[in-house]
Amino acid sequence: MEKQSRLRGLFDYLQDPYLVARFQHFCGIRGTFSPAEECGTSTSSGDSRECDRKRVLNNGTSLHHESGESEAGKAGVFEAGEGETHTSDSQGLHKRVTASNVSVNQGEDGEKLTQNGAASLGKPLRKNSLTGDAGQEFLIENRFLFYLFTFGTELGNELFYLIFFPFVMWNVDALVGRRIIMVWAWVMYLGQCTKDLLGWSRPASPPVVKVEMFYNSEYSMPSTHAMSGTAIPFALFYMTHGRWEYPFAVGFSVALSWCVLVCVSRIYMGMHSVLDVLAGVLYSSLILLVFLPALDLTDLVVLHSSWAPLVVLGLPFVLALLCFRLDAWSTSRGDTAQILASGAGITLASHVNARLGISRDPLSASLALPNITAWLLLVVLLRMLIGVAVLVLTRAVMKALTLSSLCRVFPSTAGGDVRQARQHMHIELPYRYIVYSTVGFNVLFLVPLLFSYVQL
Repeated sequence: MEKQSRLRGLFDYLQDPYLVARFQHFCGIRGTFSPAEECGTSTSSGDSRECDRKRVLNNGTSLHHESGESEAGKAGVFEAGEGETHTSDSQGLHKRVTASNVSVNQGEDGEKLTQNGAASLGKPLRKNSLTGDAGQEFLIENRFLFYLFTFGTELGNELFYLIFFPFVMWNVDALVGRRIIMVWAWVMYLGQCTKDLLGWSRPASPPVVKVEMFYNSEYSMPSTHAMSGTAIPFALFYMTHGRWEYPFAVGFSVALSWCVLVCVSRIYMGMHSVLDVLAGVLYSSLILLVFLPALDLTDLVVLHSSWAPLVVLGLPFVLALLCFRLDAWSTSRGDTAQILASGAGITLASHVNARLGISRDPLSASLALPNITAWLLLVVLLRMLIGVAVLVLTRAVMKALTLSSLCRVFPSTAGGDVRQARQHMHIELPYRYIVYSTVGFNVLFLVPLLFSYVQL
């Protein structure tokens, strides 16, 4: 029982939103919460002490008004208590936060700065995907860390996937590209389904500062950013070491740095607790241990089995259908279907290429990194421009055709609002699946065929 109690205490500590808030404070992120937001309507002496605790832990700042001004014209000044404040959580674990004085002023160039000119006001780059909430302003005291962790969190977002996976398949190694897609699709699917089954909410704000808002309405445990940030770099390292000539230490260091950057960025952004991130890393590692040894056999079946097209298209659709039924509608349901559909399309294209005798894989068993020349960079740039243009056109055409067809098939559901119609499974699921399986198919079939035609 004592061990269970200690383990429970450790879990509570790692899931504590104040742990996230203190890390954000350490990295130079401070909230602009009002006293009402921090403390609600508490009036008792005990609640007052808890309110003071929240204000100090909330990045060491609290919001007060300067005296001598009318209520409507009072300027907000961020202040903090002097010295250090000691607090303890519900498990008796002591916490220590050093308070600092911060106030918002107007810089010469019109930029809002803090009193010492070292910080500026920031706001989440994207609105909440479900509610449209733009989020609350926050103070950035360390711009380097802000840009570093913004880059890190983008390594797990859609834009990165849209650029990175085609780049690998068109310019580096099609075999590695299609295999990494298989790994990524399974990891993301299992992670998202686990989120929906557990239904854990994001870290509370306050005290946590929401540097990102886009995924804030989705569930938290485990972090799928941490899962993809673990699976993609280490699967790439596993697949390319021995196939491509590079030092082991370099490849492992790149994979580890990638993973750490993505994982830490999710805590910095206020999207996940430490427990969410650790669970994501461990969960993804377990999936890799099971799936990576089976990749050779899986790839062989995909390329040469006569049943492959049926399985490749049917299994992901059934999995997406199961995912849609786990919980109420949210953008994550569509994202999961989109990931599965993209993987299905790319895998089907691999099978069709093998059937037609069109090999996209490098022939040598050991590949050396090419010399970087101006011509090579030009070819890569042209491939990316042409390929992405084809994919964007494919998506636009298929989206228009699919949505219009589905709205005609289900007129009562569609009504006159396409956005509302897409919240219904029988609209959103086939729409996502048809559009993105076609896009995925063109990534590895139509676009490389076009490259061959124009001799790129």
